[in-house]
Amino acid sequence: MSTFTLEEAKTLFPDEVVTHAVTRLLRVPGLDKPVALITLDNGHDHTRPSTFGPQGLLSLDAAFTAATAAEPAAIAVTGKPFIFAVGADLSAVEKATSRDQAVAIGQLGHDVFRRFTDSAIPTFAFVNGAVMGGGLELALSCHYRTLSSNTAALALPEVFLGLFPGWGGTQLLPNLIGANDAVTVIFENALNQNRMLKPKQAAGLGIVDVVFESADYLEQSLVWLTKVLGGEITPPRKEIDRGEGWDQAVARAKAIVHGKTKGAAPGALKALELLELARENDLTKGYAAETQALADVVMSDELRAGLYSFNLVQKRAKRPAGAPDRKLARPVTKVGIVGAGLMASQMALLFARRLKVPVVLTDIDQARVDKGVGYVHGEIDKLLGKKRVSPDEANRLKALVSGSLDKAAFADADFVIEAVFEELSVKQQVFAEVEEHVSAECVLATNTSSLSITDMASKLAHPERVVGFHFFNPVAVMPLLEIVRAEQTDDATLATAFAVGKELKKSSVLVKDAPAFVVNRLLTRFMGEVINSVDEGTSFEVADQATDPLGLPMTPMILLQLVGSAVALHVSETMHHAFPDRFTVSSNMKKFVAAGKAAVWQWDAQGKQSVDPEVTALWEFGDKPLTGDEVKNRALEALAQEIRIMLDEGVVAEAQDIDLCMILGAGWPFWLGGITPYLDRTGISEKVTGKRFLAPGVASVPTA
Repeated sequence: MSTFTLEEAKTLFPDEVVTHAVTRLLRVPGLDKPVALITLDNGHDHTRPSTFGPQGLLSLDAAFTAATAAEPAAIAVTGKPFIFAVGADLSAVEKATSRDQAVAIGQLGHDVFRRFTDSAIPTFAFVNGAVMGGGLELALSCHYRTLSSNTAALALPEVFLGLFPGWGGTQLLPNLIGANDAVTVIFENALNQNRMLKPKQAAGLGIVDVVFESADYLEQSLVWLTKVLGGEITPPRKEIDRGEGWDQAVARAKAIVHGKTKGAAPGALKALELLELARENDLTKGYAAETQALADVVMSDELRAGLYSFNLVQKRAKRPAGAPDRKLARPVTKVGIVGAGLMASQMALLFARRLKVPVVLTDIDQARVDKGVGYVHGEIDKLLGKKRVSPDEANRLKALVSGSLDKAAFADADFVIEAVFEELSVKQQVFAEVEEHVSAECVLATNTSSLSITDMASKLAHPERVVGFHFFNPVAVMPLLEIVRAEQTDDATLATAFAVGKELKKSSVLVKDAPAFVVNRLLTRFMGEVINSVDEGTSFEVADQATDPLGLPMTPMILLQLVGSAVALHVSETMHHAFPDRFTVSSNMKKFVAAGKAAVWQWDAQGKQSVDPEVTALWEFGDKPLTGDEVKNRALEALAQEIRIMLDEGVVAEAQDIDLCMILGAGWPFWLGGITPYLDRTGISEKVTGKRFLAPGVASVPTA
C-alpha cells in the first residue's frame, strides 16, 4: 500500500523526529466493544509539536491496522498533551531531491489518512490541542471531530508557506463546510499572516462537530462518541452548493490570491486549481491531483525559499546571531519612555503588557503627556471590551502606566527609551538630560530609524549603555526588533536589550551601527530606484506595477503612503548624506512633501484608482521612460548591490539575517525567502556582485 518501506524511510530521512502512533483499547460504559484510541506522540513536550514525516505516517498506518484488528466499536485518534499534530515534517520535504520522492511523500500521506475516511468502523478525531496543516487534514479524514476549548492554534497555513494543503485538505474541507468558508480557511486566513481559528469559529464553520472544555476533554469526547454510535446524536452536515455558490467562492479565492501574491506563489495557484476540482467530490481523482501538484511545488525553488523563510522565523529568530550571553542581562523593573506621541504610546502599552513593570512617559507639556497616557488607557479599555484582558488585569495595566513632565521620574528606571523627533541634536540633548537622573547601569535605548547610535551616545558620561532598539510600526503587530550595537555599547547593555526584546515577544536581530540599519536602508534604496524611474519619465502606473511579479505585500507608491512621504524624504536625505553615490534625493519628492501631499493615488466612489492630478501637475517628468521589467530589474539590481555592501561592511552576520529582517520587518513574502534567494535564482546576484548570496541547495532545490 505505502510508497516507502520503513527501512527506505529511515535511510532517506534519518533525521526525522518520528511521531509514533500507539494504539490502546478502552472499555467505555454503554459499548459492548472497546474503543481503539490511537495516540500521536513524538516523545517531546508541547514545545516541540508532533509532525508527520514518512516514518511517522508508517507508524500511524501500523497503528490503524492494529486498531482494526481488534474489531472495536470505533477508532479514535488524539495527541499528546496540548498537541494533536501540526502538519508535515518540513525537514522531510526539504530533503526530497527528486520528483519521485516528492510524489511518494504525497501518496503516503493520502494512503494513510484515507484509511480513516474509508473505514467501515466509525472514526473520530479527538483534537485535544494545536492542530494545523496535515494534523487538521487527518482530523478532516475522520468521520467525526471533537475539539478541546483551549486549542490555541488551528489552521491550514500551507499557502502562507508557499505550499497548499496537500494531504486531502483542498478536497475534504470545501465538501464539508462549503467552498466559500473553505476559501476563508485555506486562502484568506493563510495569506493574512497565517491567521488562526478559535475553537468556537471552527465549530461555527463546521470543521469540528463539538467543542468540550479542556479539563475533562477526553471523557466528554468518549461520552459523545457513545451517543453518536447509539444514534442519540447525529452531527449535522451542510448541504454543499456546487453551482453558483462554488463559482463565487472560486472567484473570491482568485481575488485574494491576486491581491496578496500577484500570482508569484505557485502553491496558491495550485490550491486554486484543486479547489475547482473539489467541486466533483471525487476523492480518488482529487487526491491524485493533489499528489502531482504537491510534487510540482515541492520541486520548485519558490517552496524551498518558503521553507528557508520558515526556518529563519522559527529557528534563527529564536537564537539571534551575535547576541551576547543572556546571563549578562540585568533585570528591568521599571521602564521610562521619552516622548508621548503615537509611537511612544504604543511602546508604553507593549512594555506594560509584556514586562508587567511600571512605565512612565515624559514629554514637553502636560497636554502631550496626558494624551499619551490616555491613549494607553484607551487601548486597554478596548482589550477589555474584546475580553482579551480581565477587569482586574485592565486595572493593573492602567496603574502601571503614568506620565510626568520631570525626567527625575526615571531615577529608578532600568531601561529608558527615547522616541522623539528624528534629529541627532535633539536626541543627544534628551539623553544628556536623562543621564542626569538615572543610574550608571540604566540602559538608554533609542528607537531611531536611521541616525547613528554612536554619535547619539558620544557626549555622554557612560556611552557604553546606549543601544539601538528599533521597532517597526505598528509596534504591537510587527515582529521585528533591530537591536543596534554602537561602537561603545558593552555586552551587559546588549544582553539586557536582547532579554527585553524576548520578553516583548519580538524577534531580535543584531545590527551594526550603520545608516538606517537593515530594513529602512534596503527599502530606501529600493524605493529610490523606483522614484528615479518616475523622475526620468516612467509613468506612475508602470512604476507602481513593476514589482507585482515579486508578490510584495504592497506596491511602492502604497508603501510610500503608509510610511509617510515626509518620513521617506527624511530617510532618503540621511542616506544620501551617508552614501551620496548610491542614494539620491528626488527634487520631485521635495516638492511633493512641501505641497503636503501624502499619496500619489486617489480613488473615486467606485474604488477606481487614478493618479492625483495635483501630483501630476507638480511632478517634472523626464523623457526616458522605462518598461515595467526595466524598473523591476533596476530596483532589484540596486538591492543586490546594497546587500553585498552591507554584508562586506558587517552590518549583519550573514545573508540569512538580511532575509529575516525583510520578512519580519517589511512583510516580504516567504516564497521570496526574504530577498536573497530570489536574487540568487534569477541570476541577479551573480550579475551584480559576481557570486551568489547563498550556497546552491540553500533556499533552492538541492541536487541529488
